[in-house]
Amino acid sequence: MSESSGFEKEYSEKSFWDKLAKYAKAAGVEVVEKALLLYFAAQEENTPAWAKAVIVGALGYFISPIDAVPDLTPLIGYTDDLGVLVMAIATISAYVNQNVKDKTQQKMTDWFGESRSSESSEGAP
Repeated sequence: MSESSGFEKEYSEKSFWDKLAKYAKAAGVEVVEKALLLYFAAQEENTPAWAKAVIVGALGYFISPIDAVPDLTPLIGYTDDLGVLVMAIATISAYVNQNVKDKTQQKMTDWFGESRSSESSEGAP
């Protein structure tokens, strides 16, 4: 996947954590979990450059204030973000290893409590 999504420039580690901290509850458990899975997969040494590019593009879209459905739109504001995150996970799923899942689960438990993680109720992504 050599084409750029254009959202890579929106991504930075600081902007990622700022957006999650500010909008985690509004975005919901599923969106936050998918974003964290991608973030932690990008941190893995064995994740190749092409997969990291997919991740950065998807997280850049998530962070960007300009997207298909404004994030502040009640009930549907994060559906486009979720779709982009899910597609990115499907693309790089071979690199979502147990370490990535464990780090994601720990952060989800810290933020939402154990019963709020979609992984604990639906199985692995």
